[in-house]
Amino acid sequence: MKSIIVNVVPEETRMAILEENELLEIAVERTQSEHVVGNIYKGRVQNVLPGMQAAFVDIGYEKNAFLYIGDGLPKNAVSSIASSDVFHVGQNVLIQIVKDAIGTKGPRATTHLTLPGRYVVLMPTVDYIGISRRVDDNSERERLKILAEKVCPDGMGMIVRTVAKGKSEDVLKKDMEYLCNLWNALVARNKVSSSPTLVYRDADLVIRMVRDYFNADIDELVIDHYESYMRVCDLLSNSPELLQRVKLYKGAENIFRHYHLEDEVAKLGQREVELKSGGSIVIDKTEALTVIDVNTGKFVGQTNLADTVFRTNMEAAAEITKQIRLRDIGGIIIIDFIDMETEEQKRTILKVLEEKVKYDKTKTNIVDITSLGLVEMTRKKSRQNFEGIIYSKCPYCNGRGLVKSPETVSINISRELRRLSKKKKFTSGYHIQVHPQVKVLFETLGLVANLEKEIACKIVIEAVESLHPEVYCILQATDD
Repeated sequence: MKSIIVNVVPEETRMAILEENELLEIAVERTQSEHVVGNIYKGRVQNVLPGMQAAFVDIGYEKNAFLYIGDGLPKNAVSSIASSDVFHVGQNVLIQIVKDAIGTKGPRATTHLTLPGRYVVLMPTVDYIGISRRVDDNSERERLKILAEKVCPDGMGMIVRTVAKGKSEDVLKKDMEYLCNLWNALVARNKVSSSPTLVYRDADLVIRMVRDYFNADIDELVIDHYESYMRVCDLLSNSPELLQRVKLYKGAENIFRHYHLEDEVAKLGQREVELKSGGSIVIDKTEALTVIDVNTGKFVGQTNLADTVFRTNMEAAAEITKQIRLRDIGGIIIIDFIDMETEEQKRTILKVLEEKVKYDKTKTNIVDITSLGLVEMTRKKSRQNFEGIIYSKCPYCNGRGLVKSPETVSINISRELRRLSKKKKFTSGYHIQVHPQVKVLFETLGLVANLEKEIACKIVIEAVESLHPEVYCILQATDD
């Protein structure tokens, strides 16, 4: 049983994919957080960087979009042509956003535009026909290619989507006609509008979910919002076999809680994920990559060490691919499995990873095992992931994951008091405001008495609950 559960409230939309009641994938879209991936803009070139073969394009947002010259030219022409020969400051250019702004980086754009439909994707700027890599039957691939060549307009390209398997020429033709009309309207809007301006907005999560996920493999689609339910029904009016699987949830309890999803979603913020055997995986993100470590934990096995290690790694491999998909982790991923004795075991782990990532709609590549025993992976990153939407940087540690210990803060205070005591201005004492944990340390170690004796003045420590653990305030009393 495979289900899609959709929760719609005014503030956000959540979509979860379940298989046998196990959470496989989740997506969240906030009403106030504007997503730009898939949008097409008429932008104006603000800067051209010949050294980076790139340009920055104003699309009307706080951060300019980054446009690489290779996105506008054939690969064999990139090295021989300077970006200044393709783009110039003030130039108007039609671009599509392919990657959300992340951190300090602005959105990534391309001039290779795509308009996704239910069964095909129109590529109006290239002359190319492709078939989804998930269509693995050679005869079906050949049939779809022949149909695509018939319905694809001259001078344009298209990609036939996985959901088109078994569909007729008429179905693909209707989808293509809709996309061509959409493209013509987009071109007309581009001609009459000034830059920067949005000329095409990609569909919201509800429509994208139907477009990209709802197919014959899904047994039911359950939505708890009437208007969204009706939108989905309208969209599937020509697909009666799918329409009958759409259900409106009318329960009083939150739909995610009804399907026991709230606790599962909460776990996605945890750094450590426990395995059923007693082992665990630990997920850490850095600026450049994500590192995943596998530990045996409480799992001691029943035969020998080599068997215990291999069984833990096998279980971890399946869980890692699940967590990567759930958390929508992108970019470079390094996995540190527990050291295995034989090459056969290593290849088996790689094979498990390769089989599992086939079910991930986001393009994922298993590179290999390095000489240090680390598995290298890459996964396409476009939209802001689950963590980026749900969480913000910790105000205490500023994203480090660490704060100075009470002992470190107390040493810093002692050092500052010694510096102040060496000044010529006399003081009768110091009043120091600290976090409660720091005060406890001062009292436990008897630091106040030692400092009073050393600098020959009275010291009062006051605990202030609202203070940051690393912050302290030294107030100096003087005699007039």
